[in-house]
Amino acid sequence: MYTFNIDADGSIFTHSYPDIGKDIGAVPVLKRLIAEGHQLILFTMRDGTELNNTVQWFADNGIPLYGIQTNPTQYSWTSSPKSYANKMIDDSAMGCPLKYDVSISDRPFIDWIKMEQMLEEQGFLTSKTKE
Repeated sequence: MYTFNIDADGSIFTHSYPDIGKDIGAVPVLKRLIAEGHQLILFTMRDGTELNNTVQWFADNGIPLYGIQTNPTQYSWTSSPKSYANKMIDDSAMGCPLKYDVSISDRPFIDWIKMEQMLEEQGFLTSKTKE
């Protein structure tokens, strides 16, 4: 089991701050991560109403969060405000597969088809060909 910090804008939906962006295909992959025992921590610059709306997006899509902005267990061993996770899924991360589709966003966003393949190749998700 791994813990993933996951960004919102450009990562789970298109950049549309302060609004929730358009669907970019994250839901089925995030649900697979949860189903295979992994944990998700929402790790975003959003706060206040915008953060609450993003948390609600996860709830509306049936994706439970392990934490919001922080790992709930880390304060037993560190006082650092940085959220601890094994991996980060963020459109600003080096090597994160991005997609450019100006018909839905004027900024790049995560290509969830390629992300799902990467997660399978790296052993975080069971390969669909093995299911």
